[in-house]
Amino acid sequence: MITGILGKKIGMTQIFNSRGMRISVTLLQAGPCVVQNIRTSDKNGYTAIQLGYSDAKEKHVRKPQLGYLKSKNLSPKKFVREIRCQDIGDVKIGDTVTNSIFQKGDYLDVVGTSKGKGYQGGVKRCGWLGGCETHGSMSHRAPGSIGASSFPSKVDRGHGFPGHMGSEKVTVQNLKVVDVDTERNTIAVNGAVPGANDSFVLIRFAKKKKIAQRGVVVEDEAPDAVEEKAQGSGAKKTEKKAKEEKKKDAKGKK
Repeated sequence: MITGILGKKIGMTQIFNSRGMRISVTLLQAGPCVVQNIRTSDKNGYTAIQLGYSDAKEKHVRKPQLGYLKSKNLSPKKFVREIRCQDIGDVKIGDTVTNSIFQKGDYLDVVGTSKGKGYQGGVKRCGWLGGCETHGSMSHRAPGSIGASSFPSKVDRGHGFPGHMGSEKVTVQNLKVVDVDTERNTIAVNGAVPGANDSFVLIRFAKKKKIAQRGVVVEDEAPDAVEEKAQGSGAKKTEKKAKEEKKKDAKGKK
């Protein structure tokens, strides 16, 4: 089974579920991707498939890679990544992978590149509180002292400093699939995804969540279940209040 796909971030929007609740979602363009290569445990020591997404010009591809693609009658791609799989199945080089591998109710991990913030100071980059804002202070946002005196006479490892911020690989885990549009090859996930709009992302099944049953449509939680939860939480609160009142009465009698 293919465990992931390549795509890009379209942007954020809002949708309404069957209960009329507003949900913030991120739209992702998931595929179509082309299988460019297959890694097997016998030959390579691990099992994976190499996917390519978004057409690229030949002049922007390295000659060794371009020669391999021409030998397989494949077109060059801008975004190429390997995705580990336990079992490849009947997948062959040249096959197309679409967002049909996902369905509503699945949980996904999305890997992207965060927005670049440029060169930033320690207050923004490391969360420093800063110095005094009163008149006469000369160190409002300055780094200040960075180490101890005679002992240990060095700067501790991992100390924050001003420097380049952002533009890093970020993985957001356990994003629930709210909608799948097979005609437009898009999926909507509940929550935010790292990166700017139109940036490339890697979408894969979550490692810490179970995959929804194939062929079973996962509906939103019924209103009755929500009411039962609310009633249960209300009963717990009343129990706590009753215990607190008993303790107060006991103290008053003493």
